[in-house]
Amino acid sequence: MTRYADDFVIQCRSGAEARAALAEVERWTASAGLSLHPDKTRIVDTRERGGFDVLGYHFERGHRWPRAKSLGKLKETIRAKTHRANGHSLDAIIADVNRTLRGGFEYFKHSCRTALRDVDQWVRMRLRSSRRKRRGRRGRGRGPDHLCWPNAFFDAHGLFSLYAARMALCQPSRR
Repeated sequence: MTRYADDFVIQCRSGAEARAALAEVERWTASAGLSLHPDKTRIVDTRERGGFDVLGYHFERGHRWPRAKSLGKLKETIRAKTHRANGHSLDAIIADVNRTLRGGFEYFKHSCRTALRDVDQWVRMRLRSSRRKRRGRRGRGRGPDHLCWPNAFFDAHGLFSLYAARMALCQPSRR
């Protein structure tokens, strides 16, 4: 059993063992005057498609990545900081976004290696859109904007990369 506050996951070796564990937990909670949440309580074979969500992560077939709702919240926070008509300098916007990205990384750093790459791309698209607006152009930052503002441009301005941080975490330490 893995527990955090009022959430818990019970890992079992077989379906029969899982059903027995669920029956025992139902008896225990009923005796305490509690009940299990009907939508959240289920038996899942993690080797099959579907998996389960707990504490902001999705677990499936031996891998884990941020669940869609958690990524949505992270993107909403970044979206609020990267409006195209934002009057702050690029360095100020990146400093503000970096705080959010670093916090998100600390929580989701145990995800599979490529889970956060799309968020990096999305953040740079938001920043490119802001750059376009400053030049009096409309639309989203993509296509030829990658030539004007390549990834290295944002790296030079200190943009935190979730993917690079995750890959650095995977590197064996050198003594």
